[in-house]
Amino acid sequence: MCFHTAQTKSVAALEKRYDAELTKSDARDVYDIPRYHINGFSHPDMLIIPQEGPAALAPALWGIVPGNKKPEQLSDYYKESVKFGGGLNAQSEKLFDHFLYKNSAFTRRCIIPVTGFFEPHEYKGKKYPFHIKQKNDEVLSLAGLYTIVGNVVTFTILTKAASPLFAKIHNKKNRQPVILQKDFEQDWLKDDLNQNGITELINLNFNEENLSTYTVSRDLFSPRVNSDTESIIDEVKYEGVAI
Repeated sequence: MCFHTAQTKSVAALEKRYDAELTKSDARDVYDIPRYHINGFSHPDMLIIPQEGPAALAPALWGIVPGNKKPEQLSDYYKESVKFGGGLNAQSEKLFDHFLYKNSAFTRRCIIPVTGFFEPHEYKGKKYPFHIKQKNDEVLSLAGLYTIVGNVVTFTILTKAASPLFAKIHNKKNRQPVILQKDFEQDWLKDDLNQNGITELINLNFNEENLSTYTVSRDLFSPRVNSDTESIIDEVKYEGVAI
């Protein structure tokens, strides 16, 4: 599953990359701060590109919440939802059947720009985080869904069965996020996509030859360490841990 990400590009770089504009202009300085480790379980505020505004970079909380909730109920909902993943990820196989996902599948898909993400690899009973990013350090576009709760947008990252590469990395759960190929990003946001079209885009495999994958510090998983530092994306090698 994808519970940890990084986003280190400036707003201007994202605007240029996606031909989009930040909707909350007074917060530009905040979103310009590089974020080397974004822990989903803190339900952080991130930027997404929503289907309803494909030329917008919109703030959203990571952790999808039913649209019938109220903003003041978000905190309690997140506490309760921890037992089923906090709404951070959505299994794409359940996209058209799950009570929450099916309401967003056709009208509220989104792109989540990240510069990388982290997945756990298990070796001899211990977890070792892998960092996955593009070799050229460009942005990765993760596919997601969102809801609108009052004046708050909440989102989740879609996942699917792991490719052979990700099965080696995420060797316990055998899952991976849905990474959109650049040529099909705008297709993902089209209003006229039917179920078959949505499924085809989910099943398209990203060119993994363009990915860099390596282990990083196990501090990433420690609640006692501030791991949102530039060094957290530095490679750390462990004896016996390889893919």
